Amino acid sequence: MPDISANNKRIAKNTILLYCRTLITMALSLYASRVILLQLGVDDYGIYNVVGGVVAMFSVISTALSGSISRFLTFELGRKDFKRLGAVFSTSVNIQICLAILILLLGESAGVWFLNSIMDIPPERMYAANWVLQCSLFTFCINLVSVPYTACIVAHERMSAFAYISILEAVLRLAACLALAFAPFDKLIFYALLMLLAAVLIRLIYGIYCGRNFEECKYRFVKDKSIAKEMTGFAGWSFFTGAAYIFNIQGVSILINLFFGVALNASRGIATQVEGAVTRFVDNFTTAINPQITKNYAAGEIPQMFVLICRGAKFSYLLLLMMAVPLLIETETVLALWLKIVPDDAAVFVRLSLIGAMVNILGNTGYTACMATGNIKRYVIYITSVGLFVFPLTWLAFARGMPAYSAYVIYILVYVAVNATRLYIMKGLLNFPIKMFLKEVLAPVALTTIIGGIAPVMFANSMRPTVARLFATTVVSAASVGLAACFVGLTRHEREMTVGKIIYKIKTMVKWA
Repeated sequence: MPDISANNKRIAKNTILLYCRTLITMALSLYASRVILLQLGVDDYGIYNVVGGVVAMFSVISTALSGSISRFLTFELGRKDFKRLGAVFSTSVNIQICLAILILLLGESAGVWFLNSIMDIPPERMYAANWVLQCSLFTFCINLVSVPYTACIVAHERMSAFAYISILEAVLRLAACLALAFAPFDKLIFYALLMLLAAVLIRLIYGIYCGRNFEECKYRFVKDKSIAKEMTGFAGWSFFTGAAYIFNIQGVSILINLFFGVALNASRGIATQVEGAVTRFVDNFTTAINPQITKNYAAGEIPQMFVLICRGAKFSYLLLLMMAVPLLIETETVLALWLKIVPDDAAVFVRLSLIGAMVNILGNTGYTACMATGNIKRYVIYITSVGLFVFPLTWLAFARGMPAYSAYVIYILVYVAVNATRLYIMKGLLNFPIKMFLKEVLAPVALTTIIGGIAPVMFANSMRPTVARLFATTVVSAASVGLAACFVGLTRHEREMTVGKIIYKIKTMVKWA
């Protein structure tokens, strides 16, 4: 019990730290998006998003290895095998360097060809688009080499450092946006170069911090074929789930570009910014809880892992619901206040993107649990087989003349099926009780969504869309969803635990004041 209590306190502390970090980075990022859209204009903003998407296509490889690195580092920490931990870190650095070289070669060949031969870019902006591609490639590779260091920080649950560095990164991004007003040459090219410079600086800071605080991060050349084989084998299967996700996100962005042009890529970029800002709040919770899921599996504490899976999925959804409801109701007003230029279809993209995020968030802790086992072949085959339907179905829909927002509808429907498939796999892989998930997660969140959404929808419909209605709807939504979550979404124990932690934090802040 003391270990469970200590772990719960650590999760709560790390979650609060990450929330503080998110509040700051979200404010900086949203303001930066407003500045960058005004400075670049709709078309150039769309170009930056879609060309960055070409580079992100290569992250299908890096995403697989990144997940592999995080899993192996956290697993060895759970087993307290520090000698092997150092070998895993050094091996991961070697793998990421090799991968960065491979992606550079792919980007300079396939990426350049695709940009100049296939994509729908205005001819007068093709030169700038090629600069964006080059800067995005090098920025991506630098971020790639940083992955073992960020994975170490998360595995050690040093969320304060993670928060501070993330805030600095957001400040640098905002500074890059503000600097566009004084750009000495083409603004799109200048912005891409500044983002590359910011990536270099953040990479150096991660390296210095990890080298000083974690013994395993002192890089030593390790030639351990067994570790490299195990990590790359794990990553090889993870590659397929990464491929599905990349095609579903970046591949669809390219389809929108090919069928509808760069203006709607700008709308998709706005939707991605809003979704990212909201889901970062939830990611803080899952970032804090995921290491505990992996460590529980490594230590053989399976019943406690099941509790964390269900509690993590439910709390993640309820946190997202709290922020999503007022945004879903007041999308047009929020976009008008945030942006002076609102791209076409941005509002419908934002709404559907948030609904997709609410569906997707329910499977995050289950994914972490499956990855913790290391036995992921069956998981990957099933999940990828279902998830890959998004890209071809979207292509077919666009080819038949359906509107751009149909891509989001398809994504939502497919990922409902993905979540159902994941539960089936968890039953076989972990002997996870599906009824436990249905009873403790799906039923409570469904009731909370229905009950909590009634009052704010009725209230908003009784008033004209104004800034006053936005604030009033936000207050009503917070009260309605909060009460529904408290009395319908949470069990008595969870309610007492949550209220107790809130009271404790209020008392702590009063003492500090």
